[in-house]
Amino acid sequence: MTGPDDILLEITPQVLLKAYAVGIFPMAESADDVGLHWIEPEMRGILPLDRFHIARRLKRTVRQNVFDVRVDTDFEAVIDGCAAASEGRAKTWINQRIRRLYFELFEMGHCHTVEAWRDGKLVGGLYGVRLGAAFFGESMFSRARDASKVALVHLVARLNAGGFALLDTQFTTRHLKQFGAIEVDRFDYQKLLEAAIDNNADFYRWDGGATSEDCLQSASHTS
Repeated sequence: MTGPDDILLEITPQVLLKAYAVGIFPMAESADDVGLHWIEPEMRGILPLDRFHIARRLKRTVRQNVFDVRVDTDFEAVIDGCAAASEGRAKTWINQRIRRLYFELFEMGHCHTVEAWRDGKLVGGLYGVRLGAAFFGESMFSRARDASKVALVHLVARLNAGGFALLDTQFTTRHLKQFGAIEVDRFDYQKLLEAAIDNNADFYRWDGGATSEDCLQSASHTS
């Protein structure tokens, strides 16, 4: 953590993007916290895009098209879902400043959602920030079995198809490790980050449509 005190100065979306470009991201202590902390972990979580692991049962769920997966259709509903209390998470770090800043990034085209819908209802999803060929995963949620997992598979497939080089998860968790998430030290992370943001990638390459099999092949980095 760089700077233990709350940052009460005005943080603009442009400042936020510059922070991501040097490996720093903001968090709040709670939804009621008015300040933000700048975080720079000694060990950084990443999901190697060429080594993403999908369990057999999850592959079957993706193939069955259990969810209608959409992109960037309801940012506010996704961040509401990520901020809500859930099993194993009684409170959230997403405060009003986080909501406002990331909505502004969304409006600028630098923040994206991958959403899992079923029967017309949003039941899971994730959001993150795009900068060059890097994608910084921020948070995910699920209200139905496998909803957030399917969203993550679709995210990785989209990133691979669009030529992305880095998927940053900030930290590693048991949930992410099942997909192949690893930790790298700050020095190695900086090298990966610099190479990624110096390149271009296309988040919308698949907007013309892709089948569930296309998604699985791209996520698994196979042809």
